[in-house]
Amino acid sequence: MNLLSHILEHKIVAIVRGAESKDVVQIASALHEGGIKNIEITLNSPNALEAIEKVAKEFKGEILVGAGTVLDPETARAAILAGAQFILAPTVNIETIKMTKRYGAISIPGAFSPTEILTAYEKGADIVKVFPASIGAQYIKDIRGPLPHIPLLPTGGVNLDNIGEFQAAGAVGFGIGSSLVNTKREVNASYLKELTIKARQYVEAVHSKQKENV
Repeated sequence: MNLLSHILEHKIVAIVRGAESKDVVQIASALHEGGIKNIEITLNSPNALEAIEKVAKEFKGEILVGAGTVLDPETARAAILAGAQFILAPTVNIETIKMTKRYGAISIPGAFSPTEILTAYEKGADIVKVFPASIGAQYIKDIRGPLPHIPLLPTGGVNLDNIGEFQAAGAVGFGIGSSLVNTKREVNASYLKELTIKARQYVEAVHSKQKENV
């Protein structure tokens, strides 16, 4: 499996932040049933490395599992050894990018300004996470004017109402957090069913827009 192609094909990265390790496999299963193929487990979640390991084993070949909120190279290495296949960060840490690439994982650092975005890409980022994206889709369009060669993944502020705008602006993918996975809810059959439905809505929104553009 080509990891980068997989992320770019499926586009949506579901962010699981703050879930209990015991619940993560069920959450991943519900997301997968709804068509989600990329899941990020943030490292500021309880027992995050254990959760990454569980999901990576359970859904090998079906879901790409990434680690999020990775702030330093040592943590990136630990996450990759636990099974993470892509590494996301809220910031640009050049040593983290280098470590991620050394271990053959996909590097997706977070940046905001044109200078940060270009620096991240020149230092080896495969995709640059534009964070926070709550500024709106026009910002992605503006950035792509001078930097059309850099793949951008807006995160933080992307929801069902505006995902089409971000896609039309040229984003290659989308990090979707609490508007998809609300980890404050009790993980029960009802919640998991809702999660599958919502995941399917996101997948349909992205792929119907893709067909319009063909």
